[in-house]
Amino acid sequence: MTMVSHDFSLNARPAARLSHLGREGEPLLCLDGLMRDAAALVDYAATQAAFAPVHGPAGGYPGIRAPAPLDYVEAVVRALDPVVRDAFGLGAVRLGRAECNFSLVTLPPGDLVAAQRVPHIDTSDPLHFAFLHYLCGPEQGGTAFYRHRATGFEAITPEREAHYQAVRATEPPPAPGYIRGDTPEFEQIAAADAAFDRLLVYRSRQLHSGLVAGAGAPDPRTGRLTANIFLSYRPA
Repeated sequence: MTMVSHDFSLNARPAARLSHLGREGEPLLCLDGLMRDAAALVDYAATQAAFAPVHGPAGGYPGIRAPAPLDYVEAVVRALDPVVRDAFGLGAVRLGRAECNFSLVTLPPGDLVAAQRVPHIDTSDPLHFAFLHYLCGPEQGGTAFYRHRATGFEAITPEREAHYQAVRATEPPPAPGYIRGDTPEFEQIAAADAAFDRLLVYRSRQLHSGLVAGAGAPDPRTGRLTANIFLSYRPA
């Protein structure tokens, strides 16, 4: 395979807006027009990335993933580190680890296990952040955020985690298919539309789920392609 050089540089001033989620008021940062040439990232995913399934009997991401290029990850983290520190009021912290993958939703709604049919968190760590970079259009569906009705929790902190899991264990199985909107157990508190080259940043402890209409194409050029960076900080 011929390796093609790509430009993953960022715009100097992407359009940024900060909002707050639900009753608990957790920040949600949205940046539009992040890259100078976001199509280069799609081209890399289509021609050089090695996708593989990442879900199993217990759940997991409902599709396929592939490692993203390190120079893209480094550019995003370097540029957005000061923005994230300010938006989330992080104070004295130092950068920890950053992991990044391309993701494509491919699992049909009827094949989802229970854990894939409800909102989830990535971790309860308050210094762990999700960067969700849409490399697809609005027709592929955005991301929604939720409140668990029985506990009132919108974010699952370490102190809340055991109680949340205990209450969830008493609730009935979720309806078939991808969650969209309110359910008896969860209330949707906010939603962000997908838009090409839009990036969302939120704490990984927020209850969230993709607004997925159905199984998408396994093709980065036509499917629900996102780049997902998980960035952690540590106390200084």
